[in-house]
Amino acid sequence: MAESALHVEIQPNAHTIHIGEQKINIVSGNYISSSDQATLIQLLQPILDASHTRDREKSPPNSACFPGTRIDVIRTIVAWADSTLLWNTHVLWLHGFVGCGKSAIALAIALKFERRNRLVGSFFFFRNAGDRSRMTRFATTLAFQLAAAIPEVAPLVRKAVTEEGLLGSSLVAQLRRLVYEPFKAATKRGFLLLTFLKGPFLIVIDGLDECEDRQDVQAFIDDMLEFFKKNPLVPLRFLITSRVEQHIQAHLKNKQVRLENLVNHCSRSDIDTFMTTCFKEEIKRNPVIAAYIQQHGDWPTKEDKDTLVDHINGSFIFAAALFRHIVDHTDDQSTPMDRLPRTLKMNPGLDTLYIETLSRSQHLPHFPDIISTLALIFEPLPIIGIAELLGIKTFEVVRVLVNLQAIIHIPGTDDLPVTMCHTSLRDFLTTESRSGDFFTPPSYHLYLLYRCSTLHDDGQRPDTTAALYSISHGAKHIDQFTRLPPTAQGPIPRFPQTLDTLYTHILAKSENHLYFSDIISTIALFGREPCSAVRVGRLLHIKTFEVVQCPSSVFESSLDPNVNEIHMNRWLANWTVMDAYMLLKCIATYAQARMNNARPGVAHALSLNIVNWGGSQVKITIQPYVQPPAT
Repeated sequence: MAESALHVEIQPNAHTIHIGEQKINIVSGNYISSSDQATLIQLLQPILDASHTRDREKSPPNSACFPGTRIDVIRTIVAWADSTLLWNTHVLWLHGFVGCGKSAIALAIALKFERRNRLVGSFFFFRNAGDRSRMTRFATTLAFQLAAAIPEVAPLVRKAVTEEGLLGSSLVAQLRRLVYEPFKAATKRGFLLLTFLKGPFLIVIDGLDECEDRQDVQAFIDDMLEFFKKNPLVPLRFLITSRVEQHIQAHLKNKQVRLENLVNHCSRSDIDTFMTTCFKEEIKRNPVIAAYIQQHGDWPTKEDKDTLVDHINGSFIFAAALFRHIVDHTDDQSTPMDRLPRTLKMNPGLDTLYIETLSRSQHLPHFPDIISTLALIFEPLPIIGIAELLGIKTFEVVRVLVNLQAIIHIPGTDDLPVTMCHTSLRDFLTTESRSGDFFTPPSYHLYLLYRCSTLHDDGQRPDTTAALYSISHGAKHIDQFTRLPPTAQGPIPRFPQTLDTLYTHILAKSENHLYFSDIISTIALFGREPCSAVRVGRLLHIKTFEVVQCPSSVFESSLDPNVNEIHMNRWLANWTVMDAYMLLKCIATYAQARMNNARPGVAHALSLNIVNWGGSQVKITIQPYVQPPAT
């Protein structure tokens, strides 16, 4: 039987060749195969939606430079990146206020240098977006992108990542071994000589202020500057964008860093171009505006448009939000012609716009819960996930959100995440002096924890979006709540109002399960030390299967009863000592009741001795029940 012909496909000017089922990426005459990429993904576990190529609808920020705008600042950054290393810095920090377009410019630069084959990495931080708001996988993500962009680096990265303990080491150690040293080694070997003649390579880091790990951010900056100080001729540059935050400013205000204030590049003509084009496109789509213009002439008038541009004062996020507010298709009580004069009377700034927009849905059922949930969740949820988490209907979430599209991105389907147009909305909602009646109290974390606990009741599906969220982030809500001072912990106008109430509620839901109080008391009194189902069963003189049948709403167990992995569920296990004491008080009530009606071979004596309470030391002893001899 003759072999089938091997199919080879090469696209003109392409960087990818398909040979049969194999895909090969070509960079500067070298290659990295798709199988090598798969291996690196498995080893490095990069964040695949953190780069400039992510789906911005699903993974914000969803911002890009409007055609014909930002020409001056882009030209400035490109000139810096193209200049010789002998006369310029390795790092440029582009800073500016909320909404002035930093992310859009970062995206434009990344795309431009990708086309030039000089972009070796990009990372777009975004607050409350899981790993994209942390430094945990920052180094491995950049290392994967570096290896994909420069195949000569790939074997060096692969060798480094297999070093014992590296992935558990500090951020600084990971960046050194996975990014800086492989890049430097490839340069020394001469592999990059031809490309180096085109200019230095570039890494784009956007929204560094959105990263929660402030100490790691400082360590990253300090180590990066130290590396370039010792290696001034390494052909690598970093473009970093952020707001002016103290923990960043104190470290980036350095002679090794070029500072660019975006405010100095905010052109009035850019805003004018943006607004003029947006209104022209809306006139084509909106028959109401077209009919108005036929009868009354131009709209908006040049005078109104100029006033609006002055009112915006250089903020693209404010410009986009105001435009969405003016042409809002969900407001059937007024027309764009009615809303424009009211918009011109708004106080400059986003807060007034946020208040005006939020007030449209304020009267609707579940509004406070939906808005507070959006403000405090640790990862964006789709509409169906928000509904599941709050225990309400999907249409009730849609009803509230549909009026807020000027400030919140509403996806086209219920399974895509709902995101804020800008993270400043979260700051607004969580700052009482700014938001007033729309304020989300930090004590609301307790209610979200309670809602997480209900997702694991009997009969609930374990694989829903909200259930998976509760497993990943439930413990973070109790952590945020327990960090609050007592004066900020409540009450909130819904159940539960205290941790005692929450713990009792969770335990009471399951008290009718056979041997529940005995099992849960034993596991809780073991503290943070996990114990196997077999061990618990032997201690209580009950069958192993009776232990593992205890409901998962309270604790988790391995599928293998011999594995040492029974422990309190994540949101119950993340205690301070005081939290543990409150839970033990609840458990003691159940244990005492069960001992008063002791069943031979099941009940057990619990001896709880709290030693040196102020020093946070708890001593617990557990004694198996011994049935007295028959008389």
